[in-house]
Amino acid sequence: MKTKVKYTALHRLLHWVMAFAMPVLYLTGFLRMQWMSKKSVAEALASQNLDVTKEQARGVYKSLASPMWQWHEVFAHVMIFAFLARIIYMISKGIRFPNPFNKQCSTKERLQGFIYIYFYVFLAVSAFTGVCIEKDLLSNHHETIESIHKWGIYWFPIFVCLHFIGIFIAETSNKKGIASNMIGGEK
Repeated sequence: MKTKVKYTALHRLLHWVMAFAMPVLYLTGFLRMQWMSKKSVAEALASQNLDVTKEQARGVYKSLASPMWQWHEVFAHVMIFAFLARIIYMISKGIRFPNPFNKQCSTKERLQGFIYIYFYVFLAVSAFTGVCIEKDLLSNHHETIESIHKWGIYWFPIFVCLHFIGIFIAETSNKKGIASNMIGGEK
């Protein structure tokens, strides 16, 4: 059975803006924490047996990391805008996701509701902590806020996997065509 789900152009646009911004944020954050970290760059310079001072090494690191970090900040602003626009859009259109605490919901609907909550809570936490880091808010808690912000390295891949599993389940059950409707709209 095919369920007709109509996604407006704005709904689809917000979905795809967020879907594009999330991997950019993930990759720039991951690179900064791993291969492009201060430690990794310092080790790479040291492995070349170059006579580089700490100040020169710091300059090399900043010249490599700065453009990448600018991308992270730009896409963070895009993501926050899309996230807030999506919340406002959902409220104004009366769009609701299944309440996972409603005992009348099926297991599938409960799972879907929990995944929505997971997504919105972790995205809100990431946005809040990112703004705190960027604007130096709550500076006496900087290390804790930064640690919480870095949880994105774990929650993002988990969400992506859950999202694709959900799409697969929907496409093989009563919501056939949901993916093509989200991509191209209702035909």
